[in-house]
Amino acid sequence: MRRIVIKLIHGYQYLISPLSPPTCRFTPSCSHYACDAVSKHGIVKGGWLGLKRIARCNPWNPGGYDPAP
Repeated sequence: MRRIVIKLIHGYQYLISPLSPPTCRFTPSCSHYACDAVSKHGIVKGGWLGLKRIARCNPWNPGGYDPAP
């Protein structure tokens, strides 16, 4: 199941993400962060970490370097 979620994230990275300009405030990008979190922590906890990261990616957050725990 974990591999399926990672494949879906990779599909987003290669098919959908190039259609919009790069706007992520963090390094690594939110999709790379989610992929790392799911591969390290599993679908439930990694998915939750990815969603929290996407929620923080807004104009009021300064961003910066934030690797997956």
